[in-house]
Amino acid sequence: MRAAVLHEIGQDKLEVLDDVEAAGFGPGKVRIRVRATGLCHSDLSAMNGVLPQPAPFVPGHEGAGEVLETGEGVSHVKAGDRVVVCWLPACGACPACKRGQTELCLAGFMNAATPNFRLTGGSSSDVFGFAGTGTFAEEVVVDAGCAVPIPDDVPFDIAALIGCGVTTGLGAALNTAEVEAGSSVAVIGCGGVGISAIQGVRLRGAAEIVAVDPVASRREAALWFGATRAVAPDALPDAKQQVTGGEGFDYVFEVVGKSATARTAYENTRRGGTLVVVGAGALDDFLRLSMFELFFDEKRILPSLYGGGDVLRSYERTIALWRAGRIDLEGLITHRVPLAGINEALDRMRTGTALRTCIDI
Repeated sequence: MRAAVLHEIGQDKLEVLDDVEAAGFGPGKVRIRVRATGLCHSDLSAMNGVLPQPAPFVPGHEGAGEVLETGEGVSHVKAGDRVVVCWLPACGACPACKRGQTELCLAGFMNAATPNFRLTGGSSSDVFGFAGTGTFAEEVVVDAGCAVPIPDDVPFDIAALIGCGVTTGLGAALNTAEVEAGSSVAVIGCGGVGISAIQGVRLRGAAEIVAVDPVASRREAALWFGATRAVAPDALPDAKQQVTGGEGFDYVFEVVGKSATARTAYENTRRGGTLVVVGAGALDDFLRLSMFELFFDEKRILPSLYGGGDVLRSYERTIALWRAGRIDLEGLITHRVPLAGINEALDRMRTGTALRTCIDI
């Protein structure tokens, strides 16, 4: 089969190979024919080394498709079922799961250390899948918990985005921050996750939603999806003054994953307000805060991993909101960003196959 492979960390182009096979099928596993995949910023972070990931690897963790076969002991799905790929499945037995914090379960991370692809041409070699999945491939073998059934009326490309970006952004607003109606909000970083956060705070009734991004097309998209104003980063101080009288926003969402933008987000959060850290950053990128400002400003700092709530419940909620017309997911599919070497690889992957791609960074 074909798959897009990154051979070494730091490369910015993927190579589409046709001598790849999905490996590791057996008890407790599910083999999936990938029908749609999205490109999340975390894939780029793994490619450039910001997020730890062994190489060579097949990127992609936002995916949806059809079950081809199931291993012994798998009963919740069968061949022919439509599923979304969950890159962080809950084991149900660890302390985090028992506390109801299934998004903190570490079982899914263990999958990332096991190769789930193999090159068959010439000398065979193992290939990893990003986050234990690897949806930039025509087929993938995953743990049973990674295959979550979806209703027949949910298109594969919509389901793929629900698999990560939409769930992360919506959940940050609905689960982690629990934004209050009438509040003021700034969202720094308006890719797919940031746009989903904007839709989430709009659902919660935020009165002012300021989108912040250096890319003009993303600012335009943010307005379409519910932001009340959109500004470049250097215009944020003026927006803060105009919207909050200089006090700062009730909630600020950092959706970039860098200490510099997290610091900016902190400084633009009002005293007693809430900073929500959504972006996935590097291990060696440290946010500097003084002990005095932590004490004196009493700002809440809330990290949000994968939407900060039960993932399966979040999937169901997102589908219900989409069906009711309360959130726009189709619009995210057209919100594509040109990325040389990556879009090209995905376009080559879908040529002549049923694979659809949706870029949501």
